[in-house]
Amino acid sequence: MSVIELKNINKYFGTGTAKVHVLHDINFSAAKGDLIVVVGPSGSGKSTFLTIAGGLQTPSSGEVIVEGKPVSELNKKQRDKLRLNQVGFVLQSYSLVPYLRVKEQFEFVRKIKPNGNLGHEELENLLNELGIESLVNKYPGQLSGGQTQRVAIARALYANPEIVLADEPTAALDSARVIEVGKMFKELAERHNKAVVIVTHDTRLMDFADQTYEILDGRMSVRKPTHITNNQFES
Repeated sequence: MSVIELKNINKYFGTGTAKVHVLHDINFSAAKGDLIVVVGPSGSGKSTFLTIAGGLQTPSSGEVIVEGKPVSELNKKQRDKLRLNQVGFVLQSYSLVPYLRVKEQFEFVRKIKPNGNLGHEELENLLNELGIESLVNKYPGQLSGGQTQRVAIARALYANPEIVLADEPTAALDSARVIEVGKMFKELAERHNKAVVIVTHDTRLMDFADQTYEILDGRMSVRKPTHITNNQFES
């Protein structure tokens, strides 16, 4: 069963002669346990698609449905609650609070969302799985790009969302790091039973996808995924 659906989504920016049709009749769905990769070049509409899926923007027409509920029927308070409780974002800029240590990033989430987060033991297990348990007393400025990325993923998962949306998570990473990140998101979908959607220009992530879509000039189509074997990408 799909946990998120986009039905006949169109998005326009501007008015009159400056009006631009950014997304054209987008149809998309993802279920728990799925890793979906949406590829396309810069300016193709990927980020607009992701922000509409996550409720940060509203479509010009069409409907976003999360766990069977049309988002258009929710008031502002309900939409804010949906984003807080059901959607986790991993943004290209990571969006960690620069003056908070790693462990304080999770305390910050808890202040905003007191209930429904992972328990203490579950968080410890998550930090261990991501290999960042030794970084809890460091500030974001003391972390490498890969470490920062894993902390951002952990923070998104701490809120225990059903849907994880990632924007260009492998930007500027070498092939070895891309493989590591691909494995991480694949495990996230399967082991934690999340619907994971990645938008990227990096076609290397297609090797980890259960389903791949392509966006070109605001139009989405299904692209045949590349399946990985059990021993592929072994370190």
